[in-house]
Amino acid sequence: MDINELKKYFVYLNKEYIEGEVYKIKYHFDIDDLKKVKTTSIYMTGFGVYDAYLNGEKIGDQLFKPGFTYYKRRLLYQEYDIKPMLKAKNELVFYVAQGWYCGRFFCENTVQNFGNLPSISFILNIEYVDGTMKIHHSKKGMKALISEYKYAGEYDGEFIDYSNENIDQELGELSSFDFPDNVSLEKTLVEVKLQEEIKIANVYAHDDYTIIDFGQNFAGIISINSALLNEGEEIVIRHGEILNNDGSLYTTNLRKAKATLSYKKGKLNHIYTPRFTYMGFRYIEVRGVKYVDGLLKAHAIYTAMNRTGYFTCSNPLIDRLYQNQVWGQKSNYVEVPTDCPQRDERLGYTGDGHVFALTGSYNFDTSKFWYNFFKDLAIQQLDNGDGNVSPFLPHPNPKPVGFMSMQGWGSAVSIIPEIIYEQYGDLDFFQNQLPQIKKYVDLEIKKAGNKYLWNAVSLGDWLSLRKGIAWQAMNNHPVSNAFFINDLRILLKLLKILNKSDEYNYYKDIYNKVKSKYIKSFISKNGKVKKDYQGTYVLVLKHVLDENDKELRALVINKFVENVKKHGLDTGFFGTEHLLPLLVDVGEEKLAFDVLLSEKCPGWLYQVKAGATTTWERWDALKEDGTVNEEKSGNDNMVSFNHYSFGSVGEFYYQYILGIKPLEPGYKKIQIKPIVDKRIGNVSGSYLSKSGLISINYYYDNNQLIINIETPSPTTIILPNGDSYEVGAGKYKYQINI
Repeated sequence: MDINELKKYFVYLNKEYIEGEVYKIKYHFDIDDLKKVKTTSIYMTGFGVYDAYLNGEKIGDQLFKPGFTYYKRRLLYQEYDIKPMLKAKNELVFYVAQGWYCGRFFCENTVQNFGNLPSISFILNIEYVDGTMKIHHSKKGMKALISEYKYAGEYDGEFIDYSNENIDQELGELSSFDFPDNVSLEKTLVEVKLQEEIKIANVYAHDDYTIIDFGQNFAGIISINSALLNEGEEIVIRHGEILNNDGSLYTTNLRKAKATLSYKKGKLNHIYTPRFTYMGFRYIEVRGVKYVDGLLKAHAIYTAMNRTGYFTCSNPLIDRLYQNQVWGQKSNYVEVPTDCPQRDERLGYTGDGHVFALTGSYNFDTSKFWYNFFKDLAIQQLDNGDGNVSPFLPHPNPKPVGFMSMQGWGSAVSIIPEIIYEQYGDLDFFQNQLPQIKKYVDLEIKKAGNKYLWNAVSLGDWLSLRKGIAWQAMNNHPVSNAFFINDLRILLKLLKILNKSDEYNYYKDIYNKVKSKYIKSFISKNGKVKKDYQGTYVLVLKHVLDENDKELRALVINKFVENVKKHGLDTGFFGTEHLLPLLVDVGEEKLAFDVLLSEKCPGWLYQVKAGATTTWERWDALKEDGTVNEEKSGNDNMVSFNHYSFGSVGEFYYQYILGIKPLEPGYKKIQIKPIVDKRIGNVSGSYLSKSGLISINYYYDNNQLIINIETPSPTTIILPNGDSYEVGAGKYKYQINI
């Protein structure tokens, strides 16, 4: 079938917009002889969010269909075989909600951001054994019906009333909706699904409400077993990440999001599961009814991806930190790489996305997740007008660079494709991003002009604790321009791979000029970077100075190490990813583990010791006195207890503690070089690469270290005592004195 046929059959309820409205559509059809049905295919899509049922059974297990995209240019569709669900008499039911398309969304809490009203389209093809075909499709004149929903929205939740006697009464007649000419229809690449059940850890009964603790912060939804409610009873559930000192639910950090489920029972006994919302929470508050066992069940939700990386060790704090970053990814890989799952934001930030992308690519196979995201990035970059990359995607109104340049965020355009290439060996994806990378680099070059530095207002090494937001913004230029140099480096790498020598020479000349100007502007002759800022040291060593700058690099390394020894961890979103790896790379292995193992704030184990089960947005989200850091950003506070950016420490686990790195893209050749520290204890982990399973475990036996390695490809093994081995695919065991 030509999928563009779907564009002909879009229908919508043409009425006054009411925020949170959800209506139903029912379509009936008969089949005379089920045995004569050969094949069936149903194609569905919509502007908004929809859920579909055939004969009471949900079609497919994808949540939030059709998915979150840049609706002004790109819409997804779903295809299912529904033959096993068919009966002689059939009822096809759609729930139509507003979702990201026109529901309340974004930090400004605006509505109708991508369009005015939701719409849907479906085509059902039934092929019979005699070769005939029966086609059913949505059409003008179908009826919209009143649903059990009083309200549904991503931020506020769902409000359900099954006692409403008007359910299934006609709400209005559907009209044809003209599909926009410039919007493409594409099949879904990735799907958000209901995932593992999160068991209840504790129940705390209060006078007029109950607090339930699931023991884990996560993005998910609560299902309600209505058979345990009496007709007319209403249960109200609020969600939160932490509790107040008095044991009540803390919700201030949700800002304008209500994060609430309200369910009023009618005559129906069933399991109610939210369709059009999700929450970020560890705790829920239950009001209106007495909680009984079996009434509620929680499930995590996240984009379906194959798990590829694992780690465990005998140090419980380090082991918990590893789990925290995994849960940060699960909670925030929901359609797009969101910043947080709980408050009125949940946006696909490019900066947060790229700092965690390498860690995420070890935890899970994220290739399709990023393929999907980069489709919108490419389209929106064209619509931005100047090659700018929006700080979050999808953006409802792409624009050229404004007052805030958001340097570092836009660099996702180059950083993530390079990661996908190195991790998965996907050169096609990498080279397909060449136009996007060039557009952004050309923008950087234009903004820099003949000064060869783009010194604009930006955020710097975001949320570094000791410097503060204002200081970082005012002193962002060394951080921002380090990304400029790195973007050029990645572009040159790709041009070299593709043998584009003329372009390579052009950008190489600019790279040299930008780098030279950077060194003169931000690095003193004794190796001290401007303002002696730890985030700048990290990015200078990671992105600016290389093997051609040995003398200056050695001086910068000395100042960097001095800074870390004096301040401990002092980095934000961008610097933190590279801090520990750089310390090891410059020969400071013990210092790297000292920083990792520090229980002071700022530090990862400070969060773990405070009870964190995910990584936080701020190092001091909970202050040392136990109070919440409610420092405002703009008019609202900004504190999330489920933010994966500082979870970028995960790459240190995989690439250093386990020692697993690709020597060639896609792990066709591998390096295994474990960096050990007795304080971490016994270690075991693995990564399922595109070349096969790589695993390592090591444990201490008196004064010896026993190391077991399995590798699928030619591998360089470097042991902690310096011994090196070149091996082929196979299993290997080593025993060294330590």
